[in-house]
Amino acid sequence: VQLQASGGGLVQTGGSLRLSCAASGRTVSGDALGWFRQASGKEREFVAAISFNGLYTKYVDSVEGRFTISRDSAKNTVYLQMNSLKPEDTAVYYCTTGRTITTIMTGRTTYWGQGTLVTVSS
Repeated sequence: VQLQASGGGLVQTGGSLRLSCAASGRTVSGDALGWFRQASGKEREFVAAISFNGLYTKYVDSVEGRFTISRDSAKNTVYLQMNSLKPEDTAVYYCTTGRTITTIMTGRTTYWGQGTLVTVSS
């Protein structure tokens, strides 16, 4: 499966962005989907994940209440709505797919998108 992330850009503190990640090659309707991010000089960290049926979600504490992950199985796409953005959210954001939310949170997944850069100015 190929994952194509998009929607990154430059935004001011307090602004919003919506990231998209479209899967191709096969359906991901039976997979959990998730987002990670990597800031310059730091390790990649888990951000959010959503179950295959969209009923369950998981967020890192630092984005809880500001970010919302969702999916559209008909479009084979996962989204990350990011509100109230802060400079510390600046990073390259990557999407990934896995069997479960727990699998995704480990970061030990096979398929990754190419990343989309989010820059939040202060």
